[in-house]
Amino acid sequence: MLLGTNSSGKSTLIQSLLLLKQTARSPDRTIHLNLGGDEINDLFNFGSFEDVFHQPGQGARQFSIAFDFERPLGDRIKGGTFECAYGQTSSGSVTIQELMLQTGNRKFRAVRREKGAFSIMVDEETQPRGKGRHYTPERSIAFSADAIALLEKEGQLVEDFSLAVRRELEDIAYLGPLRRKPERDYPWNKTNPGDLGSDGRGAIDALLASALLRSDERNYVVDQVSLWLSRMKLADKVEVRQNGRSNRYELIVRRDGIVCNLRDVGIGISQVLPVLVVAFFAPSGSTIILEEPEIHLHPLAQATLAELFVETSKQRNVQFVVETHSEHLFRRMQTLIAKQTTDTQRTSMYFVERDKKSASLRELQVDEFGRVGNWPDGFFGDAMGETREQARHMFARQKASTR
Repeated sequence: MLLGTNSSGKSTLIQSLLLLKQTARSPDRTIHLNLGGDEINDLFNFGSFEDVFHQPGQGARQFSIAFDFERPLGDRIKGGTFECAYGQTSSGSVTIQELMLQTGNRKFRAVRREKGAFSIMVDEETQPRGKGRHYTPERSIAFSADAIALLEKEGQLVEDFSLAVRRELEDIAYLGPLRRKPERDYPWNKTNPGDLGSDGRGAIDALLASALLRSDERNYVVDQVSLWLSRMKLADKVEVRQNGRSNRYELIVRRDGIVCNLRDVGIGISQVLPVLVVAFFAPSGSTIILEEPEIHLHPLAQATLAELFVETSKQRNVQFVVETHSEHLFRRMQTLIAKQTTDTQRTSMYFVERDKKSASLRELQVDEFGRVGNWPDGFFGDAMGETREQARHMFARQKASTR
């Protein structure tokens, strides 16, 4: 869970992973970093190197993105560390300065030298295995075919590791803070969507596929969405209804015996719908990134989201990265820790805060009872202080009225 004030840097953490994801799936294997611009295929348009780069003070004009990861049981590569540093060429384009892949006790690096040549380094060896422009990494995550051939037996390990990194990035499902408004009906081409899109545009297609395509998990997504809408006190269930014999379908919401088109119910249902769908549509092992999943929801529904994340992560082996401003969601997560429904090994909370021109990440120290030991002052306001102030004014007015 990521918390913090507006423009503190929370989205930067999320977007760094999305930048790598759209680079890894770029059709151009020679690209170093895909900053976007293709509205159909890219997640974001990051602009230029100058737009992405931020480095207070003096120093080299480069930045790095790094992460550790673990793959599901059964994969040949169990996990490791990825790190890539980027700089700017004289022509203004982005270039890899160094790519490092590490798994177990093995480390492989591609280091940029003069005139665009790359040296291939292994473990702690001081001399490169080879050097040349043909060793330039591909899509930020993979060594070139020539570099893999150069490494001979170790090349297969590097190739497998790059594939594991690619899978980790491909298995990121992202839902942004701005979701599409509902329509009265939807066309459907009788296929399952590949992903839901950052604005949740594929959520309805996923529901239609769940209800109408014959499979072992038919109605699974629809049933789970209905269950959680009920737990949030938003609806009893959702249903799919075909308009005559056309290829257009309505999404019907039932509550307290009343049947409505999705377009005719409160905006909160349509905005949380993609959140619920992605929780059960994303494949097992995925990382699901959500920005402000609580928008347009009443307090109880916001709190219930915490239960959704905890229960679904266990049941489906998915990881949630949640950026939120919701005190209700946060407080319910504290309660779930206190109830031992989850624990601090499975749940981490971070506060992103500004420090002049830069941002820092504070891991909140949460104990086994959900109590935070290093909570930032005043982020969720001062509920106790507000109560004291209300009481003070009440007693003062009562005293004045008895004179």
